[in-house]
Amino acid sequence: MNTFLTLIRREWLQHRFGWAMLSLLPLAVALPVMGFGTVQFDDETVASAAGVMPIFLAVLAMLATTAATLVILWGASIVKVSGLARRDHADRSIEFWLSMPVGHGSSLAVPLLVHLLLVPLAALGLGLLGGLLSSLVIVSRMEGLAEWVGLPWGVLAGALLAGAARLAVGILLATLWLLPMLMLGVLAGAWFKGWALPALAAIFGIGGLILEYQFGSSLLYDWAGSMFEMAGRSLLNAGATHLVAEGPLDLLRGLQAAPAWAAADVVSAVGLMLSPGFAMGLLIAALCFATLVRWRGRA
Repeated sequence: MNTFLTLIRREWLQHRFGWAMLSLLPLAVALPVMGFGTVQFDDETVASAAGVMPIFLAVLAMLATTAATLVILWGASIVKVSGLARRDHADRSIEFWLSMPVGHGSSLAVPLLVHLLLVPLAALGLGLLGGLLSSLVIVSRMEGLAEWVGLPWGVLAGALLAGAARLAVGILLATLWLLPMLMLGVLAGAWFKGWALPALAAIFGIGGLILEYQFGSSLLYDWAGSMFEMAGRSLLNAGATHLVAEGPLDLLRGLQAAPAWAAADVVSAVGLMLSPGFAMGLLIAALCFATLVRWRGRA
């Protein structure tokens, strides 16, 4: 456990400034716009949202801020992961880490866990907090502070917690679905250095063309496409029942239904894992990880 926490702390010390800047970026853009810029809606939206405009504005601000924070930090972490295997080679600090009583598996697994799972989960939490601040600014400016204070916080809190829990599970499941692609990217980074992503794209492109034109099979493209499709469905809206608000007037009813929908959608997302494609993806990811451990041990 001490080794595990130490490796997590190393990631924090190494990347905390970049994480802080990226997490504050959505608020740095949104707050001046909402506080001093012009925020307008078309007449149809204003008319349909009569009576629920404060709720509509608050939910819109929370969703936008949370989504932006999650996308920015998660995307940055995925890009960072592609160079993870060789990051200690440029300054030869690999020699220091190899001299420490830390296994090669831990040295690779903990940074992967931090960047692929802990950072997106932290981004979700930070996005929700930033969304509350954004909602305070825009609702207070357009409707008044009393309207923000008087929002149906019981319904909003239930919907926010349910949505956050659903997204947290979705982040885990989506990462598992994409793990073979991600591990292939890390392995390509170990072998091809800065050319990892172009090399990986070329391998998939050329390999897919060979399979398609020489053997009449689109297996590689279909497999890659299914991984991304299942990751997207696992992240959100995995089931047959979708949470849809056709207009602002349906918003309150949708917020009240959010906890039940989130629970049912988690069950549907977990059910997607019961497929041969998911098992094959985990096997590929495990083989890539074993290859990386062996490669690091020979460094």
